[in-house]
Amino acid sequence: MFLAIPFPAIDPTLIQIGPIAIRWYALAYIAGIVIGWQWMKRLVGLHPVVATQQQVDDFVTWAVLGVILGGRLGYVLFYGFERYLSVPWEVFYVWQGGMSFHGGAAGVIVAILLYCRQQKISILGFGDRICAIVPVGLFFGRLANFINGELWGRVSDVPWAMVFPTGGPLPRHPSQLYQAGMEGLVLLAVVQTLIHIPAIRARLGFTAGAFLAGYGLARIIGEFFRQPDAQLGFLFGGATMGQLLSIPMVLVGLFFMLRARPVPAGLPA
Repeated sequence: MFLAIPFPAIDPTLIQIGPIAIRWYALAYIAGIVIGWQWMKRLVGLHPVVATQQQVDDFVTWAVLGVILGGRLGYVLFYGFERYLSVPWEVFYVWQGGMSFHGGAAGVIVAILLYCRQQKISILGFGDRICAIVPVGLFFGRLANFINGELWGRVSDVPWAMVFPTGGPLPRHPSQLYQAGMEGLVLLAVVQTLIHIPAIRARLGFTAGAFLAGYGLARIIGEFFRQPDAQLGFLFGGATMGQLLSIPMVLVGLFFMLRARPVPAGLPA
């Protein structure tokens, strides 16, 4: 017999006035963007200075578009391609959910490349500062997944297992909380430590690489406890889509860390 602790039934909608609803998931995105935005304005001033606070303000719009467009396109391509082929207009039904972190990350990377080239600022230095605050948004996002009772874990008999409203009668790992801890709190502690070490900060691209490798590793571990997406199940070698998409992140991250070199004295960051 399985034992489970009660799932804390929190209404996914915080406030609803007529047809207008404010959901925890939307607030998670907003909180991640606003906190990351203000934190980023403090980080760009650290030596070597890579941008002005005004440039950070201007980049916010680019980042939001990268997250939304990339996240949605990534979900369509990686998690529901066949479905959206039959109903392509539903690609635009973002209110029905369906966002991919890997797609959102790709979208933000494209935004960084375009914006930094336009502004003639250091791509790697700017990317380091952004990657140092991204785990804030990941933390809030995973908490929102938990509140929504979605993306739950595999069936388990651990003492803290929960029966999720949409997960059937058996208790499951609260994998959203595992991921909030690993992808959010632990990864945030790591990248914030790195970005505040002058010798590491001078090696442009190192912190960004550490984030990519760290997130990929955390996601691969987390997926061992998370139930695979129903429409995909287990893929090559018993891996999940999240794990397969994270392997390149780990490799690219390690590459950036190994190639990172200090900025020579007298040269712009």
